[in-house]
Amino acid sequence: MKKVAVIMGSDSDFEVVSAGIKQLKALNIPVEVHVMSAHRTPERAAAFAAGAMGAGFGVIIAAAGMAAHLAGVLAANTTLPVIGIPIRSTFDGLDALLATVQMPSGIPVATVAVNGAKNAALLAAQILALSDDALADKLAQMKADMAEGVAKKDADIQAKAELL
Repeated sequence: MKKVAVIMGSDSDFEVVSAGIKQLKALNIPVEVHVMSAHRTPERAAAFAAGAMGAGFGVIIAAAGMAAHLAGVLAANTTLPVIGIPIRSTFDGLDALLATVQMPSGIPVATVAVNGAKNAALLAAQILALSDDALADKLAQMKADMAEGVAKKDADIQAKAELL
């Protein structure tokens, strides 16, 4: 199975990113986690991205706040899918969201919600599942379990409403 790289611009992003790391591990997807900065270590970030495919990665997740250029720097240096997680810091994360989603033509970055690490992990898993039937089955079961949970909550709330 291909690995997922989770790159964050600062160690302060770890609290948010940990939800995605947990989700990847729960799906038994190999994950590597690193801190790299688009601004403070641009050469390191570019070199990592350029070598990521050869190192066995299938998807890169990049988390950054404020100017949030990390996902774009990584995407500019690889043909692997890159998923950006805008991190809430200033302006409720709107600055990071816009910096992550507004990429120039030819440098795509899939972007999840502000602090959306779990969805970034699930999107990475869905990308990997295109060539991994066992992972696709796990994801299908996960969605079935979610639907079952909602049906149970619906039945419970209907019963509560009847008591009013």
